[in-house]
Amino acid sequence: MTTLELVVPTPREITTVPRRSDKIFRTVVTTGGMSSLVILGLITLFLGYRGFEIFRQEGIGFITHSDWSISTDDAGNVTSSHFGLAAMLVGTILCSIIAVVIALPISVLTALFLNFYAPGWLKKILVTTIDMMAAFPSILFGIWGFLVLMPSVEYWAKLLYKYLGFIPIFGMKVPVFTRSPLVAGVVLAIMIIPIITSVSREIFSQAPLDRMQAAYALGATRWAMIKAVVIPHGRSGVIGGAMLGLGRAMGETVAVFTVLNIVFQINWQMLLGAGGNVASLIILKFGDASPYEIKALMAAGLVLFLLTLVVNGLANLIVKTTGKSGR
Repeated sequence: MTTLELVVPTPREITTVPRRSDKIFRTVVTTGGMSSLVILGLITLFLGYRGFEIFRQEGIGFITHSDWSISTDDAGNVTSSHFGLAAMLVGTILCSIIAVVIALPISVLTALFLNFYAPGWLKKILVTTIDMMAAFPSILFGIWGFLVLMPSVEYWAKLLYKYLGFIPIFGMKVPVFTRSPLVAGVVLAIMIIPIITSVSREIFSQAPLDRMQAAYALGATRWAMIKAVVIPHGRSGVIGGAMLGLGRAMGETVAVFTVLNIVFQINWQMLLGAGGNVASLIILKFGDASPYEIKALMAAGLVLFLLTLVVNGLANLIVKTTGKSGR
C-alpha cells in the first residue's frame, strides 16, 4: 500500500457544548427535582393558609399548651376554643424515640448478619421478607399490636415498673399499663425495622473490599474486621437510616391510634397508658370536626410537617459530620 492510498481520518472536533440528549436528560432530571420542592412548598402554603387563623389566635400557646376544646352555640357558631399541641408533641417524640432505640440495634445486627454471616439461600429469603414487611399496611400492624403484642408488652412493662420504677421515665402514679407509649413504641419499632435494615444492609455492602482483605491478611477475625472496617465505614449511613425511620415513626397515624390512649395531658412516663401523637389526634378529630376545628387540625399538620423537616435536616447534618470511613 502506497502513501497515496492511505486515508487520513478527519480529526474529531472536541467541544464542551452538551449534546441534545444531554440537554434533554438534564431538563428531565431538573424538572423532577424541582417538582418535589414545588410540591412541598405548596403543601406548606396550604397548611399555613388554612391554619393561619389558629396561629394568630393561640400564638405560642398552640405549641406550649395541652388543652384541646371547642364550644359552640345552638347555631353552630364558635363561642370559645382552646387548642394546644404540647401533649401530642411530647407523645410523638416519646413514641418515636422508643421505636428508634428498640429498632436500631436489631436492624444493625440484622444487616450485619445478612451481609457477612447468612448463607446465600437464607439471605435471599430474609431480604425478601424484610422488603415485604416494609410494604405492609399500617392498620395490620395496629391490629396485630392490639390483639397479640399488647398482652406481652404489658407483662414486660410491669417488670420494668417493678425493678426500674425509681427512674422517672419508668415511674407512674396510677398503674395503668394498657395502651401505653411503650406499646406504641414497640409497634412503631417493628414498622421501621425494615427501613433501617435495608439502608444499613446497602451501606455495609459497600464497605471497601481492599480494607476488608487487608484486615483478614493481618489476622483479624470476621468480627474484628467488622468492627474495624465495616461499622466505621457505614456509621453515617446507619445514622441516616435511623433518622429516616424516626421520621417515619413520627408521622405514623393508624397504628398509633389503635394501640395508644389519646389523652390531652403531657406524659413523659412510657409505661403509663396515656398519651398520643399529632397524627393520631388528626385522625381522631377530623371526622366530627367543625370547619373551625379543621383549621386547628391543619395547623397541627403544619407543625408536624415542620417537625419532620427539622428531623430530616438534623439527619443530613449528622451524616455530614460523622461521615468517616474505617481505619
